Amino acid sequence: MTMLIASLSKIAFNVPARRYRATLGICSGRLRLSSAAGKDHHGNDESETPPKSAHLRSESAGLPDWIEHWSRDGFRKVGYGLGATSLISAPLVVATGHDPAITAILASTTAAYWYFGLNDIKQKGQTIRRNFPVLGNMRYLLEMIRPEIRQYFVEGDNEAVPFTRSQRTIVYERAKGIDSTMPFGTRRDSSAVGYEWANHSIFPTKIREQRVVMGKNNPATTQPYSASLLNISAMSYGALSDRAILALSNGARIGGFYHNTGEGSMSQFHKEGGADLVWNIGTGYFGCGGFAHDGSRVFDPDMFTENIPNAKMVEIKLSQGAKPGHGGLLPKEKISREIAEARNLPFPATQDCHSPARHSAFSTPHELCEFITRLRELSGGKPVGMKLCMGHPEEFVGLVRAFVETGVNPDFITIDGSEGGTGAAPPEFSNSVGTPLNEGLSFAHAILVGVGLRDPVDKSKSKVALIASGKVISGWSM
Repeated sequence: MTMLIASLSKIAFNVPARRYRATLGICSGRLRLSSAAGKDHHGNDESETPPKSAHLRSESAGLPDWIEHWSRDGFRKVGYGLGATSLISAPLVVATGHDPAITAILASTTAAYWYFGLNDIKQKGQTIRRNFPVLGNMRYLLEMIRPEIRQYFVEGDNEAVPFTRSQRTIVYERAKGIDSTMPFGTRRDSSAVGYEWANHSIFPTKIREQRVVMGKNNPATTQPYSASLLNISAMSYGALSDRAILALSNGARIGGFYHNTGEGSMSQFHKEGGADLVWNIGTGYFGCGGFAHDGSRVFDPDMFTENIPNAKMVEIKLSQGAKPGHGGLLPKEKISREIAEARNLPFPATQDCHSPARHSAFSTPHELCEFITRLRELSGGKPVGMKLCMGHPEEFVGLVRAFVETGVNPDFITIDGSEGGTGAAPPEFSNSVGTPLNEGLSFAHAILVGVGLRDPVDKSKSKVALIASGKVISGWSM
């Protein structure tokens, strides 16, 4: 270490190499080099203080020295000074005839200063507050308002995640019925790497309303469903409030598109909104299952038959983009009477509601085909599909191979991108697991076209429809 520091002193300061001892001021943010006793290159005695040019001192973000050196002792000294000022101010105010409120303000400030400071010293949950009383609270205040400062003063219109400011503006304006047109052309850099655009036709034509008929080309599906191109993807009651579910359902009814229930099953608020519902069945079989003797959740065909009249289609959830391969948990404290009723859970809840990572009704591709057939028969021929985030490509190929071998295929497949959101997920799963939507959708389409389940030219002839789920904001997103 001594040799390394001596070499650095030659390079950085262009002075004769000396033996220095490095000391790092952690709190002050300064690095000092202090000289050890020895001889210089002329053989003369060195003093304990190194030359001025040998000092390495970093700027500490421009903070004044008193902030860097703040401590409990500093807190007490300032407190004593405030107390003395408050005591001295009382007779001075009376003698000079000033407003007595000045003394009251000083006394209140001093009392508050000591109250918060002593509480900071006594508490053991936050080290910064304990070591830097009163002043340390500024760190947490700035941390609390940091998102707002960035959103309103720092970030650009097209750089934020998960939605940019320009995307949010479009949603807000159209939701309020405000004109969302823009003057002076695009604000985007059309020469930037990654810029996307669509090529138009010089002979535009009038396009009639387009819908996708799910199950039209499957003889086993006797109740096909005509779906809009834009719909509401899966969001559960429990993750969303009753008012949110009711608003989404009403919006879907007005717009003429379906509302996916999410794996939390069909609540009374889904039904009250009056929209066409797609019943999402996850690993917990909420609304169509119960508890086995070992405490696991199992599918109940009688309960499924009882609730299926409320839905237009059924979607088997294999995985979701926000946390593929991961189960879910709803704390018992959040299980209300309405949630328990929708999910067929006991109330009051005595334990958390767990959704396992995998299904108990099937464990292989061929068993999944059998489960699809079973749901289609129990529903009276309604479309049955599945939802997944693309994981191992060979596993999806295995699923498609089973569709071909058994002659049983889903009416639709929802591809959920890894950029999807959820109420709660480990950051490792949200950030790094699963295939993004564009890549997953392209791969699924290519495989299904290759085995003849999708028509590459006329999608209306396809046996399996593809649904994309992932941050669709506008017509350009579609």
